[in-house]
Amino acid sequence: MIDIQPIEWLGNRVKLLDQTRLPQEEVYLELSDYQAVASAIRELKIRGAPAIGVAAAYGIALGALEIRTSDREAFRRRLNEIIRTIAATRPTARNLFMAIEQMEQAASLDENTEQLKGALIYQAINIHSTEIEATRRLAEFGAELLKDNATILTHCNTGSLATTGSGTALGVIKQLAQQNKKITVLVDETRPLLQGTRLTAWELSRANIPFKLITDSMAGYFMSQGRVNSVIVGADRIAANGDTANKIGTYTLSVLAMENGIPFYVAAPVSTIDLALSSGKEIPIEERNPAEVTHLQGISIAPEGTLALNPAFDVTPHHYITAFITEKGIIKEPYIERLKKITG
Repeated sequence: MIDIQPIEWLGNRVKLLDQTRLPQEEVYLELSDYQAVASAIRELKIRGAPAIGVAAAYGIALGALEIRTSDREAFRRRLNEIIRTIAATRPTARNLFMAIEQMEQAASLDENTEQLKGALIYQAINIHSTEIEATRRLAEFGAELLKDNATILTHCNTGSLATTGSGTALGVIKQLAQQNKKITVLVDETRPLLQGTRLTAWELSRANIPFKLITDSMAGYFMSQGRVNSVIVGADRIAANGDTANKIGTYTLSVLAMENGIPFYVAAPVSTIDLALSSGKEIPIEERNPAEVTHLQGISIAPEGTLALNPAFDVTPHHYITAFITEKGIIKEPYIERLKKITG
């Protein structure tokens, strides 16, 4: 189910599919230093919580390869500077910090500097393969949950581009199609950066899965008309109580789904769960450049001088979520107890 490789380790550099150029151009970048990887994450050339975590791990590995010292303490001091740069790229995605924690564990081994470099590369590759396997299993569980003739509304992009694997919400949709189940897919455009229009539509087109594109503001209409019977979204961070941060507009969909009696599912790997945060109130929300709202692909769509707000994410309270679809199964209330259990 993986027909797109958004990130690839080439031994001493990272190959990335530049998602800012899609769908018009399929351009791959080969990055040989961690600063370039950090910029790619910050500029959304690579995006989606799991994919960000994978890119972060490879960025740290690249940074380690650049360190020229045999002194372990000097090596670790320099590595910590590299990690701080990577950590500052995107504050909301839990997978970024999960990957950093795992890379720090690899760097704590009692080895010489060359061995530590090898250990960091090995750990980054392991993080990548773990995410691929997690989304494969997640998609299978999600496909069991949803029945034939499902009409699914999804938001943002949650496929191979966002995860490096088959995908989370979009992975479930791909799995349903592979099982020859009859499905109808509605794709939210996902303002302001149109990840639904540009990326999800592109992935579904490549997979030959029929879909209809709608504007974000049409979702409530189609729900009220009985033309949606499930909503599936991804997640960037899930708090211990189940509150979930995802692309801006997700909270709105969850409220509309509950109002219309439609199940609202969050598909995410366990690596997205952050038990250190008791609720969504503690999740940091990234504020991005207002020009992403006032401009489309560099072209102004607002009067000059217009002020805009641009939170990249919102938080869906756990009571709006019907269930979580994870690689360890379908998780329903009580979330505090069950999310803790699957992360153990």
